Amino acid sequence: MTAPSTAPPSRGGRWIQQWDPEDETFWKETGEKVARRNLIFSVLSEHIGFSVWTMWSVLVLFMGPEYGLTPADKFLLTSMVTLVGAVVRVPYTFAVAIFGGRNWTIVSAGLLLVPTVAAFTVMEPGTSFNTFLLVGLLAGIGGGNFASSMTNINAFFPLRKKGWALGLNAGGGNIGVPVLQLVGLAVIGASAGPRVLLGIYIPFIVVAAVLAALFMDNIENVKNDTGAAKDASKDAHTWIMSFLYIGTFGSFIGYSFAFGQVLTNQFGRTPLEAAYVTFIGPLLGSLIRPLGGWLADKYGGAKITLYNYVGMGVATAVLIAASMEKSLALFTVAFVVLFVLTGLGNGSTYKMIPGIFQNKALAKGLQGEEAAAYGRRLSGASMGLIGAVGALGGVGINLAFRQSFLSYGSGTGAFVAFLAFYAACFAVTWAVYLRRPSGRAQAESTTSEAKPQLSYAEV
Repeated sequence: MTAPSTAPPSRGGRWIQQWDPEDETFWKETGEKVARRNLIFSVLSEHIGFSVWTMWSVLVLFMGPEYGLTPADKFLLTSMVTLVGAVVRVPYTFAVAIFGGRNWTIVSAGLLLVPTVAAFTVMEPGTSFNTFLLVGLLAGIGGGNFASSMTNINAFFPLRKKGWALGLNAGGGNIGVPVLQLVGLAVIGASAGPRVLLGIYIPFIVVAAVLAALFMDNIENVKNDTGAAKDASKDAHTWIMSFLYIGTFGSFIGYSFAFGQVLTNQFGRTPLEAAYVTFIGPLLGSLIRPLGGWLADKYGGAKITLYNYVGMGVATAVLIAASMEKSLALFTVAFVVLFVLTGLGNGSTYKMIPGIFQNKALAKGLQGEEAAAYGRRLSGASMGLIGAVGALGGVGINLAFRQSFLSYGSGTGAFVAFLAFYAACFAVTWAVYLRRPSGRAQAESTTSEAKPQLSYAEV
């Protein structure tokens, strides 16, 4: 096999019938070039999707007293936007196999016009909170682009390259958050209104959809397997990794929505002052995500994830101290560091997923392409669930901040809860993927799962 061949024209679009990235000859001669091209335009579409999903993190900064919204209203609004983004990740995952990765990228990019135009229409004082909430819910569809994009790119790359590819794909998407915030900073600095910000993104949405149509491909052998979805949902590792992904990506997206509001409500920053710093954390967290994937490829995702949770715990403890001492400088620095660590952990946790299911295939006695196919089947099915559950962490973070401000007038109580959660994530990572069984347990165990236990440290 030296080149991908197109499917029968009746299906329409650009279809690749045969795709085997694990074949090194095929990969070097043809596969890598095609995979990289699809990665580039997948990143662009996902980038715009993240920008649309998180646009309310900036729009709420424009919404002064004349809009009649309380801080609790704004945290509730961003929580609901995050919730929709998490929920739609599940159907978006399966859409790739139904419509094709290229075709669904075109559709999902075009759908971003709906929340953007709707927000442009209603964004003015006098609009009811319920209307803002409804339009905000529409923006949640931007969160689904991540799931379909990751599922699509997962099929293009070989296992040995997945950490880097998935990290780059996700990082390029995540960076849509700080880019949106930077554009928002420029708009606020120019004393322009929120409609200017929304108007800037409308043509970029159209461009992303057109480029996907021109340069991306569908893979014929990527099919939905309801059995795989059921198997993945029954596998304990799917839910363990979902829990760990709440700690990394849930933190990233939740803090992205909340950082500016915390600065304005707790430290009295103006929207412009808050906008000057809110983009820094998401920017660095996005840029470092591919590094997290690369480190996981080299040293093992479980090890990187474990140490990363230690760092997140330390950064959160510093945030608690800075919040209690009302030190804006220390608070800002610690928050930015925490953002960086969430990005690093995003890359390492997502790299673990294909490795875990590959190990399960080997434990079953499968080899070669049969083992790779088993791993792709379950890892692809599990990614949608893991991505959806992980994004729910963003809902929890915004609701925790809302309750903390209602109860204590600051975010300190929320940070204490986050610290406890990171400690739990550390314990789960160590216990499931790094703890060596005792000699007696190793000798007595006769299950197939006992054999690959130590190799989980390398996933």
